[in-house]
Amino acid sequence: MGSILDILSNIFLMIGIFFVFLGMLGLLRLPDIFNRLHATTKIGTIGAFGVMIAIVLKVGFTPMGIKAITVGLFLLLTAPVAAHMIARAAHRHGVGLCKESIIDEYGKTYK
Repeated sequence: MGSILDILSNIFLMIGIFFVFLGMLGLLRLPDIFNRLHATTKIGTIGAFGVMIAIVLKVGFTPMGIKAITVGLFLLLTAPVAAHMIARAAHRHGVGLCKESIIDEYGKTYK
């Protein structure tokens, strides 16, 4: 039997892998860039952060654990901002929404 930290690490790893899989599935299945960015940013960030937590629980506060914490925090801070900038640039350059979208809040601002 493993220790409680090993079990928690495996649980966080499985949760992280599951969310990374959902982000990949959203990237493949969703219709336009705005929906794809939402799926890959939100779910991918949570998934990657789950994997980083699993690493910290597995190795402790070693140099590798500190790097995992740093990478996780960096992802949490930068991925949403990068996705927002990509979506804003796509909207400004006229990339259209999918036909199922019913509201374009920025349409009147940039056109």
